[in-house]
Amino acid sequence: MQKAGKTDAQEKFRLDKWLFAARFFKTRSLAAEAIERGKIHLNSDRVKPAKVLAAGDMLTIQIGNYKYEIEVLALSNKRGSAAIAQQLYRETEESCRQREIIAERLKAQPTPFYTRGRPTKRDRRRIMQLKDNQ
Repeated sequence: MQKAGKTDAQEKFRLDKWLFAARFFKTRSLAAEAIERGKIHLNSDRVKPAKVLAAGDMLTIQIGNYKYEIEVLALSNKRGSAAIAQQLYRETEESCRQREIIAERLKAQPTPFYTRGRPTKRDRRRIMQLKDNQ
């Protein structure tokens, strides 16, 4: 007896699995959460994680400050290397330019004195030195 398996024609390519395979998110659950929160649009429509994806679809992906506009070139449910993942989609020229502009703006901003939480011992010494100088 032969096992009943799905061929490529029968296999469904879920949006959350594809986003994970294309390496936009580190886990499938993060991809599904982003879709639920409305950060992912398929052909300008808000969708659910189980939406079936097809080659030629246009995706708008919002991750942090960056917005990707991509065209789906190939389908995959399995996460592979970064080189394989890059062959699954093509980013539009306008999207690339916008992301570069945003990256330049973020680099131009001054870095915070300390990034998060409590200041380190070194940061506290700098703060005390500034207070003493005033």
